[in-house]
Amino acid sequence: MNAVLADGDGVQFDTRRFHLRMAVVFVLIAFGGFTPSYWAPVFSGTFHMPPIAHIHGILLFSWALFYLAQTAWVAAGRTPAHRAWGMAGIALFSVMLCSIIVLKITMIRLDDARGLGDAARRFSAIGFCALPLLIVLFALAIANVRRPEIHKRLMYVVMAGLMVPAMARVFIALLAPAGAASAGPPPAFVSIPPTVVAVLLVVVAMVHDWRTRGRPHAVYVYGAAAMMLSNLLSVYVAGTAAWMSTARFLESLGG
Repeated sequence: MNAVLADGDGVQFDTRRFHLRMAVVFVLIAFGGFTPSYWAPVFSGTFHMPPIAHIHGILLFSWALFYLAQTAWVAAGRTPAHRAWGMAGIALFSVMLCSIIVLKITMIRLDDARGLGDAARRFSAIGFCALPLLIVLFALAIANVRRPEIHKRLMYVVMAGLMVPAMARVFIALLAPAGAASAGPPPAFVSIPPTVVAVLLVVVAMVHDWRTRGRPHAVYVYGAAAMMLSNLLSVYVAGTAAWMSTARFLESLGG
């Protein structure tokens, strides 16, 4: 099929296939990463958490499937369908972010009731500090919707960033000692390895750009750097008195 395409069309076709394949990878990570801690316990009837945990899980996985569908439409040449569902995507992403905030506050309150409030507040810095970057990247993606080369790369970086919690569950399942879950929230620095994996997902896209464009797109370069710096900043912030006060304020919003 590539043989009948002009050079520029061939690059576009190859890029669309790349994004579609990576969208499948994102879905597999989102599902596989949460299988030990969520999907398996849910199906076995041993998952006991507030309803917001289910709402958040459904929204997050729905977003991964939505991204796959949007990418598939573009890969199939059905760009009008991709654009027609744009507003639905904005709504889904917004509700998903709200569910993250509510879930984080809920988890702090639950851990506080177990006498693990300070550990929960420190660990919550990882999620709360990641939100501004995700919001900025998504907003930039929407602002550049008529510039597809920028739009699709920003959305890719957003998806890579959303894979951090799923990858963290993989590290916990493989490396955490027995009984670690009952010991409460881990220290903030455990978020660094899964963030490195998320950055490597962006590096994969850089390599693809290098092969097809001769250089990685600036969106990937700055996006990967921002992801890593944001995580390192959150690890630093987590232990500060200012963040503990902020976390207590956020906790108070739960009633």
